[in-house]
Amino acid sequence: MPTSIQEETFYEGGPARGDLIFNLLLGLTLIGLPFAVGAIVRAVWLRFNITSRRISVTGGWMGRDRSQVVFSQVREVRSVSRGFGAWGDMVLVLTDGSRLELRSVPRFRELEAFIEERIRARRENASEKDEDSKGFAA
Repeated sequence: MPTSIQEETFYEGGPARGDLIFNLLLGLTLIGLPFAVGAIVRAVWLRFNITSRRISVTGGWMGRDRSQVVFSQVREVRSVSRGFGAWGDMVLVLTDGSRLELRSVPRFRELEAFIEERIRARRENASEKDEDSKGFAA
């Protein structure tokens, strides 16, 4: 009988509301219209799901694009604060060199710390397994 691995959700939801409000106010000017449209599209169709095992991002037009990465695929996390630090953008650099962008993430500092902790734990587990597999040859 196969056992299922438990997965705890750390964050599930959409982009920061402040991003939408700020860009709607900016949309009152002609120059800010594209930013307002982008914020509306993000607010309607972008969803993040960060669990103890993986990161899932659903977005794109009508929410048709879906990306999932497990923490063992993430090499580095980079983030930039937006909205006076209330939300931020994150880029996950993957081991194959590709990047996954997470835009307008609420509680981004907390989420960044959580992701980095998971990456560190995966690396430590992998190094312990490597040492265990050496056996008597070490």
